[in-house]
Amino acid sequence: MTSPRVLVVDDEADLRELLEITLVRMGLDVDSAETLREARAFLAQNDYALILTDMRLPDGLGLELVQEVGASNKSTPIAVVTAYGSADNAVVALKAGAFDYVSKPVVLDDLRVMVQSALRLSAPSAQAGSPAAAGSASRLIGESAVMQALRGQIERLARSMAPIAITGESGSGKELVAREIHARSSRAGKPFIAVNCGAIPEALMEAEFFGYRKGAFTGAADERDGFFHAANGGTLMLDEVADLPLAMQVKLLRAIQERRVRKIGATAEEPVDVRIISATHQNLAHCVETGKFRQDLFYRLNVIELSVPPLRERLDDLGVLVNGMLARLAGPGQQAALGPQVLETLRTYSFPGNVRELENVLERALAFANDGVIEVGDLSLKGARVAERPAPEAAAAAPAAPAAPAAPAQVAAAPAELPSSLPDYLEQVEREIILRALAQTQFNRTQAAMLLGISFRQLRYQMQKLDIQEPEG
Repeated sequence: MTSPRVLVVDDEADLRELLEITLVRMGLDVDSAETLREARAFLAQNDYALILTDMRLPDGLGLELVQEVGASNKSTPIAVVTAYGSADNAVVALKAGAFDYVSKPVVLDDLRVMVQSALRLSAPSAQAGSPAAAGSASRLIGESAVMQALRGQIERLARSMAPIAITGESGSGKELVAREIHARSSRAGKPFIAVNCGAIPEALMEAEFFGYRKGAFTGAADERDGFFHAANGGTLMLDEVADLPLAMQVKLLRAIQERRVRKIGATAEEPVDVRIISATHQNLAHCVETGKFRQDLFYRLNVIELSVPPLRERLDDLGVLVNGMLARLAGPGQQAALGPQVLETLRTYSFPGNVRELENVLERALAFANDGVIEVGDLSLKGARVAERPAPEAAAAAPAAPAAPAAPAQVAAAPAELPSSLPDYLEQVEREIILRALAQTQFNRTQAAMLLGISFRQLRYQMQKLDIQEPEG
């Protein structure tokens, strides 16, 4: 069995020799080139499991090689070597399609980890027998055009180490998309850790993310790993990343750039191999403009942006989504079904809470349904139009009604009385909406926040500001 072959492109003889020795000791065959021209000649003759190129070469930039490999039909992973402190160059390379990067001075342990990850991606088993490449069923069901496009993007992005920022409305399935990316990557056998940044108290954030040593603070009776350690070798998803306080953003940026973390109470940093996927329903660019989010962290996380469509843009998938949810909600040995016109009625609803709201609606309706058959009256959807089908006999007997005169383009409505105080009026409206959401969820603040499309922390703040008290008993 032939060893995987790696192409090293670097004009620094000492560094090139160091890379060659390290790779050969890993059992790999190595070709070396000093220039883009030599590298292109090697690529024309051989297939490689990995290409490792410096950013600056005598006859051009390694970025050109990244783009050329990406434009070819080959799926060879290509990584870049960047100068110390040149995080911007690394981001540019990742955006151009690089698999990963290593920084100078090259830390050999980091290099070995990156090479092993690339080899898993290039291995024949990964291309032919793994779940990621064997055409396994996607967790993201639906055949609408937007869902097919989303699955196609995921298939390409799964082959990279580039950080991904997933955007989408609350309840649209951002975590499911992140899990799909992880499952179809070379990291599928390693942990996937999802963290809701808005649900962690600020005082505990550093300990939760980076861990702590025994005795580091009062109550630290044992040593504990953080989220980065738990996700080592796999994927760390930062959900609702916009809720991170600024002080934590600084520490997170360093951990992502250096790929090292220091536990509270420790004197040395530890290397971690983690792919970062972030998600938020907020507009991060706007958060940067308003000073709520650091621009450098935004630049680091938003290397590739992936948008998840809301449910109202994929109503063609409603039938298959409903069937899958009902099968899961009914439980083993039980059956659940929709009565006449229920699916048509669901199609008229806007679903501001997206797929999560659809599941909540079906679960609630199933609780009221007789014999597991959901009728239109069980849905309790405000704003949905009941889709009624006229009886055939009535339709045949009824004469055609004359066309009603067209309504004027603008109807003069009676002017509404303006509020005497706009802030007080808006405050009252906000209070009523929050109270409705709390009533609908039996004062479960977590579920109410999901319905309203805001974080738990934001809801708690608004309740305090509006003096909304939880009922006793």
